[in-house]
Amino acid sequence: MVRLELNQEERDVLRDTLESFLSDLRYEIANTDGQDYREQLKQRKAILERIVATLRD
Repeated sequence: MVRLELNQEERDVLRDTLESFLSDLRYEIANTDGQDYREQLKQRKAILERIVATLRD
């Protein structure tokens, strides 16, 4: 497991950046025709959502 230490400002910037990316990713998932690629994007989205949740704690 990797441990990353961030100050509050760094956490906020990272969280905001990931949330913005997630918004774009949701749009891309909705507009992707390839089922395999869509599943890869959904897996990536789930991982990023877990990271964002951790950053909110």
